[in-house]
Amino acid sequence: MADTVLYEVSDGLATVTINRPDAMNAMNIEAKVALRDALWAAGADSAVRAVLLTATGRAFCVGQDLKEHVQSLTGDDAMRTVREHYNPIVRAITGMAKPVVAGVNGVAAGAGFGFALAADYRVVADTASFNTAFAGVALTADSGMSWTLPRLIGPSRAADLLLFPRSLSAREAYDLGLVNKLVPAAELAAEATAVARTLAAGPTVAYAALKESMAYGAGHTLADALEKEDELQSRAGASEDHRIAVEAFLAKEKPRYVGR
Repeated sequence: MADTVLYEVSDGLATVTINRPDAMNAMNIEAKVALRDALWAAGADSAVRAVLLTATGRAFCVGQDLKEHVQSLTGDDAMRTVREHYNPIVRAITGMAKPVVAGVNGVAAGAGFGFALAADYRVVADTASFNTAFAGVALTADSGMSWTLPRLIGPSRAADLLLFPRSLSAREAYDLGLVNKLVPAAELAAEATAVARTLAAGPTVAYAALKESMAYGAGHTLADALEKEDELQSRAGASEDHRIAVEAFLAKEKPRYVGR
């Protein structure tokens, strides 16, 4: 992986770290390609059972690197980066069959906000902030935010934040339901890692089914969702982890999952 994104796997946890602190982790082409490829690698690696997405410095990610972006505005397809980079990144986060935790250490704006919302669980430093940013540079939402934000806080509040971009404190974001766990900034790295490691040691097949069922249910009827639950429960029920869990329960022991 490029130095703009660090990638490490340890005990079933892949840690993906955006690493352009001097640019507040703005996404230039090198960083976008590296982030996309790191997430693809984590999703494809059977040894990885959870992913922690975080960043170095005082920002999580402020979105597009506008200094680089301005050079492309004279081209015929100035926004092809959405198709080539941002969409694959969000699909990698939401589509991988394992949980993704976002450890939001600082400012998350534009695409950075979108990446955080795409994750399954958000641990956020109390000094962090969020900003949709797009309308402020005459753009529409990307990185999945047109889908994730209304579903998390409702269409009215989402429209307010998208039409009138402004800095949203970590506390405000928590109160709106955008944050799962709010922690002191000094504890962010340890807490986010602890959450991700807990998931990495959990029933991976069941987590994958939960991700799939929630995504499916967001766009289907109750009847269809019930059919999907039946399908996915059959898959989870046939897993080795389910057998381990039942046997541990009967023996009054803590289950030791294997991720299968």
